[in-house]
Amino acid sequence: MEPVDYLDSLCLQKQAKLVLTDSGGIQEETSCLGTPCLTLRQNTERPVTVELGTSTIVGNDESLIRKTFEQVLAGQYKHGQPIRSGTAILLIGWLIV
Repeated sequence: MEPVDYLDSLCLQKQAKLVLTDSGGIQEETSCLGTPCLTLRQNTERPVTVELGTSTIVGNDESLIRKTFEQVLAGQYKHGQPIRSGTAILLIGWLIV
């Protein structure tokens, strides 16, 4: 697959049943989009994505990756909750005006 631009990446993440990544940015994006995310690292600089969002740290543990993957497919994975308020645009607009 050829690399995609940012907006196409967001569309792919939104439509995906599951994303596997080691990217902190993608962890945050998938949590905002409500897409399950398996984080292929031992830790994260974005813990809110694990605590409130849709990300789970699985590292490189094949059995944990497989188990969590199967939970997602079976509909038994956490749904997460919004990790951002969505009101930043209102504040930006207020500051500009």
